[in-house]
Amino acid sequence: MLSITGWVSRVVVLFASVLATASIAMPGEWGEEGVTYGELGSDMALTCPGASPSSTMEWQRDGRSGLPKDSSAQQGQLLLPHVELSSEGTYSCYDGSGLLLGSVALRVGRLPGLPSVSCRASNYENFSCFWTPSVETLLPTRYVATYQKKQPAGTDQQSRPPVNGVGLCVQDPALPLSCTVSKSQFWSSYRVNVTEVNPLGSSFSLLDITVQTITKPDPPEGLRVEPVPLAPKRLRVSWEYPSTWPKEPSFQLRFRLRYRPVLYDSWSVVETAKVSEVITDAFMGLEHMVQVSARDFLDAGSWSDWSPEARGWPAAGQIDEPGEAATAITELETPAEEPSPAPKDEPVAGHGDSMEKVAVLVSLGVFAFFVLVALLLFALLVWIRAKKLSKEADKNCDLLAAATHLKALPRAQLL
Repeated sequence: MLSITGWVSRVVVLFASVLATASIAMPGEWGEEGVTYGELGSDMALTCPGASPSSTMEWQRDGRSGLPKDSSAQQGQLLLPHVELSSEGTYSCYDGSGLLLGSVALRVGRLPGLPSVSCRASNYENFSCFWTPSVETLLPTRYVATYQKKQPAGTDQQSRPPVNGVGLCVQDPALPLSCTVSKSQFWSSYRVNVTEVNPLGSSFSLLDITVQTITKPDPPEGLRVEPVPLAPKRLRVSWEYPSTWPKEPSFQLRFRLRYRPVLYDSWSVVETAKVSEVITDAFMGLEHMVQVSARDFLDAGSWSDWSPEARGWPAAGQIDEPGEAATAITELETPAEEPSPAPKDEPVAGHGDSMEKVAVLVSLGVFAFFVLVALLLFALLVWIRAKKLSKEADKNCDLLAAATHLKALPRAQLL
């Protein structure tokens, strides 16, 4: 059962929506004067301006005498049953002498539907909401977006502060179908109300959000890929925080780096809290593609989209001088430059040559196993065949011996 404060909150939101709708739908706000709006499929009655109900008049549309089917003139009005898009136009009324009395423009459309609303926080200081209409109304449409901070769950009824007022979610004319709430509180919950209004009426959608759950940073910026001198299998990658995310100690980001040779399809992924990494298993002589994404350091919300790709080649040639090789390896293997382990939910950073060798060895082992099984089956069949032939030969020998013995007996014994 809703508490009294919950009911008051709902009433405040609805009352604000009604006031906003009423202020926007004032006559003359939707276009030029003399325009009448009608709902598709409804019956319309157009009134002739400046004519008395008892006067006799004639109606025409767009300067023509043709009127929609089943239309009729009664007591100074033109009745239009079941208006359609074809019913739109400018209707003019004339008195008996042909004098123009006035004109009425008719536009036909639909009532607003429930807008589909979603919200996203690109940083911890504000969040933005976006919506799409669910019905094509065919009429001029405006939106009113408001928000209200919700009371924390489990707060004692008597100790709760007064219900907060409704604030306006600011809309930027350059970004239609969106609005922004500034100075929001990162760990707080809000109720967002988006009301769609047109000349026929209004409809609104409510969305409850918690800022930390909708946090999704913008992609990191300034991604660079550079070769590492004297290291033909390494690449140095660096980037910057997104400009929309204020870099402060309390709200840091962590990053995912993914990379692959341009000729390959599978990605290798590493995770780090730094803004630079050294790829240690690059393919010599191949161009590599690199991207990076960001997420709140404490895992609030979700990962950002991947940044635009950057490409780079490892350094050409190989290390020839032992002293230079030791210096380069020492510099590259310092803790600040070691890549972080890959996240559990991402593919492990690949060691292409080793994986390919293991795959070849496994394939050869499986092939040898099947060959061995086939040879054993063939030997077993040969052995069974030989044993069967041996038994048949022994049986024939026994029969021949018995026949020879009977032939050698005297005729008297046989009788």
